[in-house]
Amino acid sequence: MNARAPHLRAALLMLGSTVLFGWMAVVIRLASEQLHAFEIAFFRNLFGLVAALPLLYRHGPGLLKTAQLPSYLLRCAIGVTSMFAGFWAIGHLPLAQAVSLSYSTPIFVTIAAVLFLGEQVRARRWAAVALGFVGVLIIVRPGTAEFSAGTLIALAAAVLSGVVSVMIKLLSRTEPADRIVFYTTMLWVPMSLLPALAVWEWPRGIVWIWVIAAGFLGTGGHMLWTRALKLGDVSALTPISFMQLPIVAFAGWWLFREPLDRWTALGAGVIFAANAYIAHRESQLARRSATAAPVEAAKPGE
Repeated sequence: MNARAPHLRAALLMLGSTVLFGWMAVVIRLASEQLHAFEIAFFRNLFGLVAALPLLYRHGPGLLKTAQLPSYLLRCAIGVTSMFAGFWAIGHLPLAQAVSLSYSTPIFVTIAAVLFLGEQVRARRWAAVALGFVGVLIIVRPGTAEFSAGTLIALAAAVLSGVVSVMIKLLSRTEPADRIVFYTTMLWVPMSLLPALAVWEWPRGIVWIWVIAAGFLGTGGHMLWTRALKLGDVSALTPISFMQLPIVAFAGWWLFREPLDRWTALGAGVIFAANAYIAHRESQLARRSATAAPVEAAKPGE
């Protein structure tokens, strides 16, 4: 039972993260009925920083000591652009469609890892990437009457998020997870404020609840997600993250009267299969590296 406890805890953390991210998408959609995506992003980051302050209390001023500030600035600039695009998509596309397209991010992570990290990707993983693109095409359906240019904005958010994921992977080689979370949230506040000022309108009434909730849900989901990945295998946890789709699909039907499009469901299923295989291969490679490392380290002393 003790051996299984970390895996169970990782699964519960990932499930909690998925629920929080799902409801964050819902409150963003609710807030978008009054506010521009730029403003929602700013308030999400502002209240997200408030939610992250306990990290600074726990670790003390040492949490802010870093030699990677230029990397943080670049990562956050790309990340906030991805956030603007993603929030716009949530506000203007059916919720299930916007979230389904966001799950294409691992496909672009694989491509970015080849381009920027020099990772070796073999035929089976390239086949999974190609399958993922098929899923994207099923959802977007270019050339048909149902095609919306807004889906390209959602896709751009996924591409930029993939680049950010690779940058986080680079940062995590020297930076602890809590520092990455705190610096990211802290830098996003001023970066998102300037665009928000151009379309500024004070939230009214219940919209304050939505933007405050977005901040706390987003930061809480991020914290649970990073801790889940520390405890469990990516291949086991990735399927759990797809529970976000039924959550937002139900909310879209219940709150916004959005029927679940069968093409979105089919495309999401194809993307899920591609992501599950990519995560499985990542987990296999990580285990092989961990097994090989002690052997390599032992050779000089043989």
